[in-house]
Amino acid sequence: MSRQTRLITLLLIGFAITLQGCAGIVIAGGATAGAMANDRRTSGAYVDDETIEWKIIDVLYQDEQIDAQTHLNATSYNGIVLLTGEIPNQEMRVKVNEKIRGVQGVRQLHDETSIAAPSSMMSRSGDTWITSKVKTAMVTDDTDMGARTKVVTDKGVVYLMGIVSPQEADKLTELARRVGGVQKVVKVFEYQS
Repeated sequence: MSRQTRLITLLLIGFAITLQGCAGIVIAGGATAGAMANDRRTSGAYVDDETIEWKIIDVLYQDEQIDAQTHLNATSYNGIVLLTGEIPNQEMRVKVNEKIRGVQGVRQLHDETSIAAPSSMMSRSGDTWITSKVKTAMVTDDTDMGARTKVVTDKGVVYLMGIVSPQEADKLTELARRVGGVQKVVKVFEYQS
């Protein structure tokens, strides 16, 4: 996404919130509070992860070459960053990794990018659909683990992030594997005893 497109998107979101007045802020704040209530991260870690993601976006897309030639998604959970998407060559991958590791708060980086041209919007929308189906399967399960799990899908590969026990990890992985369209499930969990 170009810098201009991101700016326009942010302006449109800001405009929509302004039109809706305080109600938009209250709803967004309520949704965030609800998500945080079911999370095993502290509220500070939750906010730190959101900040880390924004800092990564900023540092990567300040570089015009990275901005023009890549499609990247950075997801942070408790300071562990999952990087997915496409990078044109290994040299740029090294550069991107160095920039991300330099972001304050990043404890660990899982680079799951592929050396390829940026994926199509059709492929990305398919991944979004798979993520929705996996989250639905987890939330409708008889446990509350789905609310604590971040799900990221890239090219049909589902990545699961969260703070879980080994037994919870196995159950979440099995739930994700049963969803149509899932090619593979990769655990990026942090385990608790």
